Formats: sequence, structure tokens, C-alpha cells
Amino acid sequence: MRILLTNDDGIHAPGLRALYPQLRQLGEVTVIAPMHEQSAAGHSVTLHSPLIVQESFDETGVSIGYAVEGRPADCVKLALLELLPQRPDLIVSGINAGSNAGINVLYSGTVAAAIEGAFFRCTSIAVSLDYENKPIPFIQASDYARQVIEQIIAYASPREDHFGGLWNVNIPDLDKSKIRGIRLSPQNVSPYIEKFMRRTDPRGRTYFWMGNDFACPEPHPDTDESLLAEGFITITPLQFDLTNHRTLNQLHENSRWKIS
Repeated sequence: MRILLTNDDGIHAPGLRALYPQLRQLGEVTVIAPMHEQSAAGHSVTLHSPLIVQESFDETGVSIGYAVEGRPADCVKLALLELLPQRPDLIVSGINAGSNAGINVLYSGTVAAAIEGAFFRCTSIAVSLDYENKPIPFIQASDYARQVIEQIIAYASPREDHFGGLWNVNIPDLDKSKIRGIRLSPQNVSPYIEKFMRRTDPRGRTYFWMGNDFACPEPHPDTDESLLAEGFITITPLQFDLTNHRTLNQLHENSRWKIS
């Protein structure tokens, strides 16, 4: 199995480095990841500057892939169109430092990299780890991640269209409690409480800095947010078709649109 490993925390991030040897148990792994951290980059791509690519090496001096001066989506797009001799069988993005559940999916560079792979009809999995305290237990989380990825692959492989889908995996805070199991869950859509810190710079100008506490006080039950908080690994199948088909069908049935 050919596996592309990427992330949004950067090629030197401990989450990626922890997941790399785990994925090597499943197949041949190539890393193509951002040179620097790209958290909350979403699905942005680079249009107005060149994408500089440098070969990256592990601690023993062995080449593991490439670092890209770009966004997570850039990395996957460049990998599939230019850098890899063959299309991968699997794309994994992670392990992200911090969960990507609920509406964070829309901001996440980690999930965006997986979505980009799904655009190309590659089975793509985003993996994130919730945490509060450091050091973050990436080694332990990577073992759980591999087990989940193996099960997703087992489901995806027999499909006739050769596309195993787009998956978002979140691992709960391992310092809080033991893993209670795995739950398939929908994405939570409850709003978050977000705060800005208002400050004044040395020249008297007001500026704002977004806080890092994205609390979701009332998540819907049995969604990725609530189950993650209860100690479950969550698996959410995603899609990038944002069409509201229910409303579209209702409009077709009940409305007549015209211009004069």
C-alpha cells in the first residue's frame, strides 16, 4: 500500500513523526507536509507565490519526503500532480495537536488536506488528538490512530468505485481517562464560544488577538464533540458537497423562479 502522510502542524511536528512509523506497518509511506505550521489555514491554496519544495530527512539521514512552503491543500495537490510517481492508495493527515470536531472541521488545515485528497478520489483520513496538558501523548495516540485507520481501510477496500471516502478521526484527551471505545458519529454543529483579547500597541492603536479557548458549551448529544468529551474515539464520514439537497428539492417542488 502506498501512503501519503501530511498535516498542518508542519513537517517537523511530533504528531506527524509519531504517526510515521505506525503507518509504515501498513505500507510504503511518503511525507509531503508544510514547512511551517499552518493551523486554521482551512482549504486555502497558494496562488501568488511559488511553492518551494525541499527534501526532508529523518533523524538517521534517510529521506522521508518533502517539505513545502505552502498550505496543507497545496501539499496534497502538489504531491498528486507533481511529486509522487504513482497515486497513493491512502492519504493520512495528522496527527493534529488539538481536536478537529464540530465546526472546527471548516477551519482545519488538517481536514482540508484530507478533503483535497478526496477531490482526487483517494481514500483520505484526517486524525486529530484532543489535549489540555503538555507533553502531548502522541506516541500512544499514534497506536490508536493506526488501529482506527486499519479498520477504515478494511471497510473502504471492497468498494466498487475504488474510493473509500473521506474520514475525520478524533482521539480524546488521553490524560483525562482511558479510551472507552470507538463511536461512529455525526459532526456537531452547535456554536462555539469565541473570545478576542482587546489590546493597545505601543503607538496607541487598538488591535485584537483571538483567544485559544474554543469552548462548545452545549454540543448535541451523540455527536463528535460530545462523544469525544466522554472518552470515545470518534469517526465521522465527511463529504465536500455543501449543497443543501433538501432545500433544493423543496424549491424545485414549490417555487417558480423567474426574472422580468
